Amino acid sequence: MEKYKNWDAVMGYAKGVVSGKIRANKYRILGCARFLKDLKNPAYDFDPNDAEFCIRIIESTLCHQQGEKRDATPLRGTPFLLMDFHKFIVYNLLGFKIKGTKVNRFHEALIFIPRKNVKTSFAAGLAYALGLLYRMSGSKIYVVAAAQKQTMETFGFLKYNITRMGEEETFRIIDNNNEHSISAEIGGGLFSLQALAANPDAQDSFNCNVAIADEIHAFKRPKQYNLFKEAMKAYSNKLMIGISTAGDDPNGFLANRVKYCKRVLDGQVEDEQYFIFICEADPQKGEDGSEYIDYLDPTVHEMANPAYGASIRPEEMMNDAMQAQNDPQQRKDFFAKSLNVFTSSVDTYFDMAVVQASDEKYDWSLEELAALPVTWYGGADLSLMHDLTGTALHGRYKDIDIAITHAFMPAALAAQKADEDSIPFFWWEEKGWLTLCNGTVIDYEEPVMWFLKMKKMGFKIKWVGYDRRYSREFVLKMKKAGFRVRDQSQRYVEKTEAFREIENKYKEQRFYYCHNRAYEYCIQNVKAIEDSDDFVRFEKVEKHLRIDLFDADVIAAKQMLIDIEKKQKASEWFS
Repeated sequence: MEKYKNWDAVMGYAKGVVSGKIRANKYRILGCARFLKDLKNPAYDFDPNDAEFCIRIIESTLCHQQGEKRDATPLRGTPFLLMDFHKFIVYNLLGFKIKGTKVNRFHEALIFIPRKNVKTSFAAGLAYALGLLYRMSGSKIYVVAAAQKQTMETFGFLKYNITRMGEEETFRIIDNNNEHSISAEIGGGLFSLQALAANPDAQDSFNCNVAIADEIHAFKRPKQYNLFKEAMKAYSNKLMIGISTAGDDPNGFLANRVKYCKRVLDGQVEDEQYFIFICEADPQKGEDGSEYIDYLDPTVHEMANPAYGASIRPEEMMNDAMQAQNDPQQRKDFFAKSLNVFTSSVDTYFDMAVVQASDEKYDWSLEELAALPVTWYGGADLSLMHDLTGTALHGRYKDIDIAITHAFMPAALAAQKADEDSIPFFWWEEKGWLTLCNGTVIDYEEPVMWFLKMKKMGFKIKWVGYDRRYSREFVLKMKKAGFRVRDQSQRYVEKTEAFREIENKYKEQRFYYCHNRAYEYCIQNVKAIEDSDDFVRFEKVEKHLRIDLFDADVIAAKQMLIDIEKKQKASEWFS
C-alpha cells in the first residue's frame, strides 16, 4: 500500500487513536479499531484508488472560501487541504469493497463532530469529488438540510470554487429562488448536484446516488432523512451521509441515530454497511458513582474535537469553557456545540444527566421489585383516547423511590405520530414499555389489564389515583376489577408536593425508573414554572411532545404521600 500517497497518514491516524497517542473519545477509538480489524476481514477487498482520487480532487482543485489560520493569515484562495481525520473518513467510505466486486461496503454514514471542525466545507468537497468519481454512472447528488440557508453554505462553497477556477462554461450553475444546482457533462459522464431543504411533505420523486444531510440535529421527522435514503435504490454504489453536531433534543432523530450507531460500535448490533465516526466528550465517574463531564479540562476538549489545535484553537475553547462556568446560560450551547453532548432544551426543568445517573445506580428486575416489602400506589394519566396514555406504580423501598410506568398508544395512529413527532413508539413496544392498542382509539380495558398484570406479579397496590378527565369508563372498569381508585385533582397546588418529592429524589440519586426510556423521554419534555409561593406549574416544552408517563408517576407519587400523611396522623392520634 506504500504506493498510495495518503496511506501512511490514514494508518498513522487510526493507529494513533487506538494506541492513545492521539487523544480521542471512546467511540472514535472503537471506530478506528473497527477499521484496523476490517482491513483483515476476508469478506472485503481494500482498494484505496477511489479514496485517493477524491482526496486528490479536493486538495488540487478546491480552495478555502473564508477563514484564517491561527496566526491570522487569511485562508481565502489557499488550497483546501484535508486533515488526517478527513482522509480517514474518505478511505473508509470508498476503500472497502465487497470481495471480488467493485461495490462499496458502506452505503450509509454518520459523521458526528462538534462545530468548527471543518465539517460543512468538507461535506461540500466530498460531494463534489464523489460526483466526479461516479460521473459515468450519471451521478446525481443532493445536499440537504432542515433549512435552505444551511444547504447554501455548501452550495456557495462549490459555486465560489467553480467560478474561481474559471469553469463556468463546463459547469452550468443555476442559483435563483427556485433552484440551486450545478451540473456538467464531463468526459462522457454526467455530474449533477442540487441543494435542497429537507421538506418532509415533498413527493417521493427523488433519484440520486449520493445524498449528504447536513445538521440533521434540526430534522424534526425521520422522513426528512429517509426520503433521500430511499431515493438511491437504482444504484449499487450509493451513499447516504448524515453529518451533524449535537443539538438540544436527546430524544430526537439524530440522538436516536447516534444511540443506534453506538450499539453498532459496541458490538450489540451488526450493521456492516454503516460507517460511523463519532467525536464527543466522554463522561467521567464521580466518587458517588455518578457521571459528569469535566468541561474545564483541556484534555476533554481535545478528546471531543478532531481538529483540536488546527481549526479549533485551544485558548478560545478554554475561554468558552470559562464563560460556560461563569454564565450558566452559555453552558448548554457549549456542551452541545463544542463538546458534542446532547443537552435538554433550555426550557426543560430537569437535568437529565442527574436523572439518568440516579437510575443507573440500581438494577432491580420487575420480579425482584414485586418481591420487595413495598406498598405500591397507582397513577393514570388518561389522555385523549387517540393519543398517548400513561400508567404508573410508585413505591418507596427504604429511602429509594421506584417508578414503574407503561404507555398505551392506538396502533392505527402510531406510525403517523411516530413520524410527525419523532417518537420511537415501535421501539418502546419492542422493549416492553408501551402497548399498541388495536384500532384508532385506546380501549381503557388495556390500562386496567396492566394494573391487573402487575397485581398478579405480586405488586401490593393499595389504590390508584386518576385524572378525572376522560375517566368514567376507566373508573368503572377499575372498580369492577377490584381496585380502589381515587380522583386526583389536577390543580398544580395539589400536585406540587409530589413533583418536589420526585425532584428531590432525582437529586439525591435515590430514584429508579427501571431504565424505561419512554419515561425518560417524558421527563426530558417537562417544563416547569415556580410561582411566588413555590408552587410548581408543569407542562410540555412543546405541543408535539409528551409528558404522560411523568404525569402518571406524579399522580401515583401523590397517592403515596397522602397515605404517608394519613399514617403519621394516625400514629399521632394513638400516641
